[in-house]
Amino acid sequence: MHVLWAPWRMTYVKRAAKEGGMTCIFCEALKAPEEESLVIYRNRLAFAMLNKYPYNTAHVMIAPVRHVPRPELLTDEEMLEIGRVLKIVLKAIDMEYSPHGYNIGANVGRVAGAGIESHLHIHVVPRWSGDTNFMPVVSETKVMPESLRSTYVRLKRAVNKVLGKNARA
Repeated sequence: MHVLWAPWRMTYVKRAAKEGGMTCIFCEALKAPEEESLVIYRNRLAFAMLNKYPYNTAHVMIAPVRHVPRPELLTDEEMLEIGRVLKIVLKAIDMEYSPHGYNIGANVGRVAGAGIESHLHIHVVPRWSGDTNFMPVVSETKVMPESLRSTYVRLKRAVNKVLGKNARA
């Protein structure tokens, strides 16, 4: 196996190892400027942000504003708002990237794969025919064709178009 050096991930790895004392990335994102935390949309109950460690370009996470670990703990209003944000995000990604499909889902609990199990979040991962090429299969390396900053600008602009706004990212 070849080694791909990604030293910027060490901060995440160290925090994830101390789950109990770990700062919630979702709650922290709501305190920081949107551009810094990669939040592409927010309202009083839910928000959407880019995943800093994406599986694919335009990998978005949608979460309730309230720090809740499981779906059944959400109010009906929060659950509905997460659905509304999902619709906005899908329209924006479709408009900007034209994917052929999506993986959409939540990992609830550590054994189910949740990296941040204390704050429920839904992953939205765009997929394209042929997006799995020889690199991950042969070299165990994923190639990301666009920077997070570029993706943020494009998706923020697309979200604003979906919402009928002309604001800049």
